[in-house]
Formats: sequence, C-alpha cells, structure tokens
Amino acid sequence: MFRTIGHTFELMKMSWRVLMKDRELIFFPIFGVIGAGIAVGVFAAIAAASGSLDRIQDVMSDSDTKQELAAGDVVLLVLLYVAVYFVTIFFNAALVAAALERLRGGDPNIRSGLAVASRHIPAILGWAIIAATVGLILQMLRNRQDGIMGQIVVRLLQGAWSLMTFFVIPVLVAEGLGPIAAIKRSSSMIRGTWGRQITASFGFGIMRIIAGVVAILPAALIFAVSPVLGIIVGVITISIAFGIVGAMEGIFKAALYEYSNGEKPVEFDTEVLRTAYQPDLRVQRGTR
Repeated sequence: MFRTIGHTFELMKMSWRVLMKDRELIFFPIFGVIGAGIAVGVFAAIAAASGSLDRIQDVMSDSDTKQELAAGDVVLLVLLYVAVYFVTIFFNAALVAAALERLRGGDPNIRSGLAVASRHIPAILGWAIIAATVGLILQMLRNRQDGIMGQIVVRLLQGAWSLMTFFVIPVLVAEGLGPIAAIKRSSSMIRGTWGRQITASFGFGIMRIIAGVVAILPAALIFAVSPVLGIIVGVITISIAFGIVGAMEGIFKAALYEYSNGEKPVEFDTEVLRTAYQPDLRVQRGTR
C-alpha cells in the first residue's frame, strides 16, 4: 500500500513538471468553476423569483416539514444539475485533451483543448445528463438517510460510481465514444488500475487541503487590514490553487489513461510507470 502511495506521489510530481511546461492548463478548472457559478446564479435568480428556491431548499434539507415540489421545481433542479455538470465536464474534457496532446509530444494551448472538447459536445452533453441524474439521485438519497449505516451505504455508492467512471472523460475525447460506451470502457479499464484511482484521489485530496490553506493564509492576513482587499486576494489565490491542483489531476488522469492503453506518455518516467502499473496491467489484459 505504502509503495503504491509513494509511486502515486512520484507521478504527481511528474504531473507538476508537465504543468510547468503548459501553465495555461490551470485556466481550464478555473473556467469550469466560473461557468458553474454562473449557472448556479441564473438558477438561483429564477428559482427565487418563482418561489421554487424555498421548496427545493426544504426538500434537500433535513427539515421534518417537507414541502411538495411542483413540476416546475423539478425541471429547474434537473436543469441546474445538468448545466453545472455540462460546464464542468466540458472544461475537464478540454483539460484532458490538452494534456493528452502534451503527453503525445505536442504543444497544447487553451484554444486546442477547447477545440477538441467542442468537437465532442453531443457526447459531453449525454454524459452530463447521465452524471447529473446519478448525482441528483445520490444526493437525495443521502439527504434522506438518518442513520449512520444509511449514510455509509450512500457514500460507498458514490465512491463506486466515481471509480467506475474515472476514465470516462479521457475515453470521450480520445476515442470518440458515446457516453454509455465510455462508461463501459472506463469500467473495463478500472479493473486493472482501481488501486491507483483510490490512492490518486487520496493524494489529490490532501493536495487540495494544503493548497487551500496556503491560498487562504495571505488573504486572511490582508483581510485583517483591509477586508475588501483581502477578499479580492483570496479569490485570486484560491482560484490559482484550485486551477493548479485541478490541472495536475487532469494530467495525471491523462497519463494513466495513456499507459493503461499500452502507450508511453511523454514527460513521464517510463520506469516509474512500469513499476507502479505493470502488475495491474497484466490483470487488465487477462480480463479481455
């Protein structure tokens, strides 16, 4: 286990080196957050004006006095989830496409990543609808569970879904498959590399916490002197931190996808990849 974690952090260092050659990749996660924020703002304005916001908040909360959702409320909620998922997935797809270009010896930029993602908009929209539906169902199940065991079961389902769909975005942009076929393809690839997905999620989770703390500290110090300036600095530093970690995670996923397909991603140490993933790849090939 500890060797697996060690290899994962080595590969994360390689992801950082790739990012340093294409620093513009940090903008893709930032664009995703901005786009999702705009979608939420539009939804909140419409829902507040129509009264849907109060009813939805009541249903999604732990309140004992549940209101009934109208058909319009359900439509708004579904559209919000689909919009947020679509924007996030679109920019993640652009990030992965740009990362794959670099790992295959190219020189990507923001335009090239967006161009690839734009060519796959129908598949991205289909995947966004599926992911949003599953996400909404799991969220509602989680909110309705009062016991600890129920919460654990829902979290396990969320984890299993995330694991099964880990490679969906690389498959969408690299292989041109539809969302259903991409889920099946991702699931088959996970059989050989599932342990790395778990340790990668753990590693990047730690990185997000560290990056968040580092980003907040200067903003907090400035906030004590000038609240307005502190907020501005905080938005900038947190955005940069989020962009860096998100970009590194996209590069990591792209590299793992390439190596899982028997390729040798440029900028990554082949020996580390071989040591980290060779046993799992034998398992994967045995399942085909």
